Amino acid sequence: MSHIRVLVVEDDPIAAAAHANYVGRVEGFELAGTAGTGAEALGLMGASVKPQGGADGAGAIDLVLLDMNLPDIHGLDIIRRIRGAGLPMGIIAVTAVRELPVVQKAVSAGVAQYLIKPFTYATFSEKLLQFRQFHDNLTRQASTTNQSEVDKTLAALRTPGTVDLPKGMSEPTLAAVVELLQRDSRPISASEVVTELGISRVTARRYLEHLADDRSAIRAPRYGTPGRPEYEYRWRW
Repeated sequence: MSHIRVLVVEDDPIAAAAHANYVGRVEGFELAGTAGTGAEALGLMGASVKPQGGADGAGAIDLVLLDMNLPDIHGLDIIRRIRGAGLPMGIIAVTAVRELPVVQKAVSAGVAQYLIKPFTYATFSEKLLQFRQFHDNLTRQASTTNQSEVDKTLAALRTPGTVDLPKGMSEPTLAAVVELLQRDSRPISASEVVTELGISRVTARRYLEHLADDRSAIRAPRYGTPGRPEYEYRWRW
């Protein structure tokens, strides 16, 4: 199985490094490079396209993880330029932008998935694996196809998410805990999550343990604290 080569386009160096690390952890994917600006990204994409009628090159880019808010060019404009130039790579928007008009325009312009920050590794890997299925279905097609094969290919991107939260956990609370871990450079404990978010200690511990089991966070004993042993958690960048 050939690897899908991924270009990470993200202006925040810490987030770019995290996304690049995530790519390396998903089986069947490899990092093609990172870009901090739209201009840099477009240059890398153009350089990756194989010559007309030529063989796939080692530098080919199959998938772009694209932030919407870049310092020079808006993500929507980059999508339009990619499609206007006929560049063959897939696009997944990876962004904190939640405004419905932007989401609608991105989907209309041809993004395969729209991934809203902050997210866990499980959600990230699920989106990439859905794209892998779509990509594989598409590349296995003959020069002509039928309705059944087209439906099967498109269904790979439309399949509802399979990463369900355990019963009693909510997406908004999980997002708040993830955001807290991502913005804090030091490890934090369940007690500190309680102070920051105003949730119960049991709830804080449950969400932190979920992220540790998900491999999005790293769990370690905190030494030197009085009373019962306590764990601390940090985001796995």
